[in-house]
Amino acid sequence: MSGGPAARLFCFHHAGAGVSCFAAWQRVFGAAVEVVPVLLPGRDTRAREPRITGAEQLVAELTARLGPLLDRPYAFYGHSLGGMVAYTLARALDEAGAPGPDAVAVGALPPPHLPSPLLPERLPPDAELLPWLVARGVLPPVAAAAEGGMWRRRVLPTLRDDLLLARALRARADSALSCPMLAVAGRADTIAPAPLVARWRRYAPAGFRFLTLPGGHFFVRDPALPALLRDVLPGLVRTVRPESSST
Repeated sequence: MSGGPAARLFCFHHAGAGVSCFAAWQRVFGAAVEVVPVLLPGRDTRAREPRITGAEQLVAELTARLGPLLDRPYAFYGHSLGGMVAYTLARALDEAGAPGPDAVAVGALPPPHLPSPLLPERLPPDAELLPWLVARGVLPPVAAAAEGGMWRRRVLPTLRDDLLLARALRARADSALSCPMLAVAGRADTIAPAPLVARWRRYAPAGFRFLTLPGGHFFVRDPALPALLRDVLPGLVRTVRPESSST
């Protein structure tokens, strides 16, 4: 490796969204770390591509797309659904014997062995899904009132498929990671309450930290999050270097 950043941080977005929430992160990290927002198919500049709803398809897409960028130390951050994406990809790399991330950070996400209020056995039909999501704080109240509007035409199909993807990823999530983990919760998050997010510890025998930030489920939009990751991730990685036995 010569030239360029010393490390990369791959960032995975939450359900129903794109990567705009990561737009300002590069300024926070500076030149030493390249921030790489990862856009899933079926939205924004990839709107014409079919969305992914299965775990195997997701892993195939991400390993092919990100493989050439894994040529230097790297870490993952995933928010909500993105946290399950980050965990799933890290597990797949472990299983393939490939060099994995130095750390995985997840935000606003209970671990997969705990029930999620957004993933019932059956999702409501389209006519009821927007009000159902509004009632759970996922969407603003205007979404349920916008009959036939942008929310129903564009946001609803993406959200439904993303929730199906989240369910598929949770169904196969049963193993610990080989790298340390950081879990971050919003102190006012009612979708992923802090005590539940803290229970990611069981998936991180190599090292674990749990931290909270002000705000609700979408604290990913707060500049405090990239600053926290910038300051905490290097130390978390150092705790599990071969010369140290601390976890």
